Amino acid sequence: MSGVDRDFIVVEDRLAPVHQHQVMLHELGHFICDHETTPVMTPEASRLLLPSLDPELVRRVLGRDHSNSEAEQEAEYVGSIIGRRISTWAVERIWDIPPEAEELVARLSALEKPTQRDRSE
Repeated sequence: MSGVDRDFIVVEDRLAPVHQHQVMLHELGHFICDHETTPVMTPEASRLLLPSLDPELVRRVLGRDHSNSEAEQEAEYVGSIIGRRISTWAVERIWDIPPEAEELVARLSALEKPTQRDRSE
């Protein structure tokens, strides 16, 4: 939703937390890509049906094209990229291993596919 000097993303609180996260990232993708909304009703109709809301706000909230459009695919892609960068499961994370778990970690690590760095060593 667009306010006078800020934007808001509103997420259904009955969604599972992981789905809420996905929705937020997808909507951020729309903001980052500067996707336009499409008209869903005239400003006059908006004032008649929703008199306490700014018609521009109604247009921004209800005006998204929720089809399999290029903008939707782009927002999903951008949201996924952001999610990978901020996720606790990101590839580049390095975790401290307690001494008592070092042997177990070494055994489990041997099961992973070798990385390019491992092959060059």
